[in-house]
Amino acid sequence: MAKDIIHEPVKRAIKNAGWTITNDQYTVQFAEFTMYADLAAERVIAAQRGKDKIAVEIKSFVKRSPVQDVRDALGQYVMYRAYLAQVEPDRKLYMATSMRAYRDVFGLKAVEFLMEQFAIALIVVNIEREEVIRWID
Repeated sequence: MAKDIIHEPVKRAIKNAGWTITNDQYTVQFAEFTMYADLAAERVIAAQRGKDKIAVEIKSFVKRSPVQDVRDALGQYVMYRAYLAQVEPDRKLYMATSMRAYRDVFGLKAVEFLMEQFAIALIVVNIEREEVIRWID
């Protein structure tokens, strides 16, 4: 699978936020389907609490149509989340995007509505500084 154009800066931003990248393409196998999230990462919280685990689907939202971008990203996200809940329920799925996409796409009322309806967890990244700006659960 081709990597998103912001894949590497997002990966470095997540590492810079203290996460260990465990898979730079995370395979989710469920029944007849094999899907590939962009990253898997873990971070130790405390010895007595175990580990937090996440999977990250990276989206740049650069298509000509925000409707098409959102439809495709949301479809992938919902499928990954449903399958991940079955095969690895302790791993939380996030969608990661740039500050520009967060402002230009996720600031649209129609997209805000979908974010709320589908409870999309989002990581917003400053691509130039390779820094996580916001975690939205």
